[in-house]
Amino acid sequence: MPSSNLPSSDRALELLQQSGCSEGLIRHVEAVSKYAVEVAESLADADVALVQIGGLLHDIGRCKTNGIAHGVIGGKLLRSFGVDERVAKIAEKHVGAGITEKEAVRLCLPPGNYVPETLEEKIVAAVDNLIEGTQRVTIDKAEADFHAKLNGNPAATRIRSLHDEVFGSAKRSAP
Repeated sequence: MPSSNLPSSDRALELLQQSGCSEGLIRHVEAVSKYAVEVAESLADADVALVQIGGLLHDIGRCKTNGIAHGVIGGKLLRSFGVDERVAKIAEKHVGAGITEKEAVRLCLPPGNYVPETLEEKIVAAVDNLIEGTQRVTIDKAEADFHAKLNGNPAATRIRSLHDEVFGSAKRSAP
């Protein structure tokens, strides 16, 4: 499905800067976007332009909070800027490997299912898990970090499942 109504890369970067995102965060989203584009280009059905812009804007909510709600906040911010709804959903659904409706209630997020559903949502979420700052990490490290951070919560296990789904489809392995 071809992209339409997406902001340009320059406009995405302007939105990040206008929202008060740090230079470190901007370098992070650029690294995520670059890697996500590499993955998307290896898939016949992926909308590469959507993945590129979604990668750039997925963490815009971090200008308001570094907490778990940054995805939901980012989606709201992007909608307030009139950004394509598909990009807003990438921001909302990229945290970890997604947040189920039941988990959202427990985490005091607005009711909803924040699990990535589209191929583009899945690519950005999976790749974001493999970028620490601007450096690529292995799925083993990412999964171990999530298990440590979430005290063994089953949500951490979804990191590997999402990775395997995206990178299995891409017929390439992550570092």
